[in-house]
Amino acid sequence: MAMSHRITDAEVRHVAQLARLKLTDDQVHHHAQQLSAILTYVSKLNELDVSNVEPMAHAVDMSNVLRPDEPQPGLPNDAVLANAPDAEPPFFKVIKVLGEGSGA
Repeated sequence: MAMSHRITDAEVRHVAQLARLKLTDDQVHHHAQQLSAILTYVSKLNELDVSNVEPMAHAVDMSNVLRPDEPQPGLPNDAVLANAPDAEPPFFKVIKVLGEGSGA
């Protein structure tokens, strides 16, 4: 029989604080219910006997469907910079984001 896991509102508030999330009381209660349901479902899955099941990385058989990793020519600089808001070929021109004493 699956155990019921109850997540408290205080636990949700604690995790939200760690993640720097601001939740309303309604959201805290809603997420507590959802997380409790998820943990109850997971505990139900833990009851399954999987001793004869081979470990797998994917639910269906797959083969490598990627192309060979071979060098390809890149785009010419003018094509790369064509949509740039500001450029000074062969570079993108961007605003300065680090100031004096930034350590960079």
